[in-house]
Amino acid sequence: MNERQIAFIALYFLYVGVVLVFHTTIILYPFRLLTTFLHEISHAIACWLTCGSVRAIKVYDNEGGVTSYAGGCRILIIPAGYVGSAIWGCVFVSFSGGRKTSTGAAGVLIGVLLYALCFAPNKTMVLLNLGYTVMLSVFILVEWKFFSPILNYVVLFFGVFVGIHAIFDTYTDTIRRTVLRSDAYACYEQCPCCLPKCVGVQWAILNLLLQVVGAWIAMIGTTVR
Repeated sequence: MNERQIAFIALYFLYVGVVLVFHTTIILYPFRLLTTFLHEISHAIACWLTCGSVRAIKVYDNEGGVTSYAGGCRILIIPAGYVGSAIWGCVFVSFSGGRKTSTGAAGVLIGVLLYALCFAPNKTMVLLNLGYTVMLSVFILVEWKFFSPILNYVVLFFGVFVGIHAIFDTYTDTIRRTVLRSDAYACYEQCPCCLPKCVGVQWAILNLLLQVVGAWIAMIGTTVR
């Protein structure tokens, strides 16, 4: 294990500690809203991939959200929220190790944030998406013109927070309790052989594995950069 890998592990677990301590506080409220957006855009992406059409994407200040769509494959669209958030977290962690890869991850997120504004967003989502677009653009500028590395740390924090929040949300919304309007219950309605809490357990395990895979890929990347 080289010095860069040791530094990555130390920073990764430092971020995990920060997220666990401050997860529910006002300090990380903007990141919780970002994770809600990624949850909703993941539903939308699954809808587009299965030939459906998205009518509206909204994020509310109570950390809820909704994606209105028509068509598509519901059995794939429904789990895309929680699992999709975890995939975003995995990608951010995976791409955090290099200057070009972290810039690419930030650039893709900016593109998604702006494109989503084409689908009848509410005021909270407009402010959220434009705010993160400006913030990430500033970090990219600083990274390439003034000081490096900095974007790596930002993208890694995004990945850790989004991944852990996806696991936490999956547990609180689908395992600890059963909500009739939840994605897990909707999935159960599509596939009655699997109870909502069982669906939640499967999603939570998958979300945890995705975070581990992201860290593993980033670790491998530090050996070749």
